[in-house]
Formats: sequence, structure tokens, C-alpha cells
Amino acid sequence: MGSRHVPPSQEDPATGVATTDVAATAVTPAVRLHLPKLTSPPPPEKLPILLYFHGGGFCVESAFSFLHHRYTTTLSAAATAVVVSVEYRLAPEHPLPAAYDDAWAALTWIAAGNNHPWIAGHGDLTRLFVGGDSAGGNIAHNLLIRAGSEPLPGSVKIAGAILCHPFFWGSNPIGTEPRENVDRSFCYRLWKFVFPAAEGGIDCPMINPVGGGSRRLAGLGCRRLAVCVAEKDVLAGRAVAYAAEVRESGWEGEVEVENVAGEEHCFQVDNPATEKAGKLIAWIADFIRRCN
Repeated sequence: MGSRHVPPSQEDPATGVATTDVAATAVTPAVRLHLPKLTSPPPPEKLPILLYFHGGGFCVESAFSFLHHRYTTTLSAAATAVVVSVEYRLAPEHPLPAAYDDAWAALTWIAAGNNHPWIAGHGDLTRLFVGGDSAGGNIAHNLLIRAGSEPLPGSVKIAGAILCHPFFWGSNPIGTEPRENVDRSFCYRLWKFVFPAAEGGIDCPMINPVGGGSRRLAGLGCRRLAVCVAEKDVLAGRAVAYAAEVRESGWEGEVEVENVAGEEHCFQVDNPATEKAGKLIAWIADFIRRCN
């Protein structure tokens, strides 16, 4: 599984988005930056920043792989946003919580400012978003939990989060999750593979945020939350339950849910050119624009 790596480019022929890579350091992971095509001279207003985490079950795919490069380039153009796609460490060589630690390092790097000319020159830290698909959506959620209790450099706040098809699971089936042999399901075995030391196993709050009450969800570190699901995705039921529990938790932000009929898990990443993928990407872009 996994798609081939592709290099950055000065201008994507389909979208006009420029991309460049920032190498990893001792304290930060590598990232691929996406800058939408700007008018000349540049517009007076700075652009929203989206810190993005790719999917792949915590063990495949990359910020540099074809599928996610194409998707984040499309998203950068649609939202007119600086997208920072994170090359977090993968299991089994680097089991969780390595990816969570890399996510926090990338977030604090952005919040610190003066990190790269594209971010410092064009990014608006008052419109900072986090998001991801599948495992990336899970990473974004856990980043929000941490950001709710730990301050970021410069007192930067996360304006909003976009969790698409987030990888959540648990021992008590929800929606279309299998009712029998739960411990033999793919998602159960995958979690054990990528985080064998998880306290609570499949009911660790990092994978099952709706399993232990909503008190932790009340502290999510953002003002607005978007949860995107697909009708035919086995993960959809738990993601919808997660959104409902966030609403009921006492969290003071706004929650929006977008449910796409007739589609599978991460369909908009697999083929962003389809009609329904285009509508979902436009919905995400509109969510970013509305979060001022």
C-alpha cells in the first residue's frame, strides 16, 4: 500500500500552487509547504494556515506521496490557504505516540513564527487550522486535546479543525462496525500494531474519544470543528457520535458535520476530481473562509 513520492514544484500546472520542502531538524519533522498562486502585487491580507496530517493507518503514505500531494495542492488552491503537510514518523519503526509528538512539534514550530518565508510572509496565525484524513484526523483530534491544556508560543490559538473520516474505534461497536469478533477486525488489529503500548488498548481515549465520557472533549483547543464522513465508510458512525458528544460536552465552540452519501473512506483523497470530491473540498474551503 502507499503511493509513490513526488517532488515539489514551483507551480502546479493544474492549480498554480507552489510547493517546497523543509527538512527535518532535531526538534521538528519535515514538512511540505503549499502556497497558492498570488496576485501581483500580493493581496494585503495574509492567508489562513492549515496544518495537515495525511492518512495511511499511521504506517503508510507520506506528505510527499502522490495521493496526498495532489490532495493538499488542490485544497490549498480551493481555500487560498498556506498548507503545511507534515511528514510524521510511521509505525512499526516508530510506534505511537511518535506521530503525536511530531504533530505537536510541527504546531509549535508554526506558532513560534519566523520559521519559513512562506509562513511568516503570507500566513495569518490568527487563522491557524489543523486537519487530516483518517489517521491524520485522529492526529488532529489528539492535537486539539493537547492544545486545550498546553499553551502555544506567542499565545497562538487554533481557529478551527477539519477531521475527515477520522480513525476512531472501540470495543463497543457503533454504526456499521462489526458486532462479532471485534478483536479480529482490521481496525482493532491495526491499532494494536501501531500502538502496542496504548494504555487501555482499543479503548484508549486516543483511539476511542467517545468511550469514557465527554469531559475531555470539553477542553478541545479550537473554536470551530468540522467533521466530514462518508456514508459507506465503516468509521462514519463513530465519527458522527464523536461530533455529537463534543456538542454535549460543554465545549463552547461550534461543530459542523458533513455526511457525503454513497461514498467510501477518504474518497476525496483517492480522486479529488470527482463531483462529490469537489463539493466536499469546496465545503472544507468554505469552512476555512468562514472561521475569522
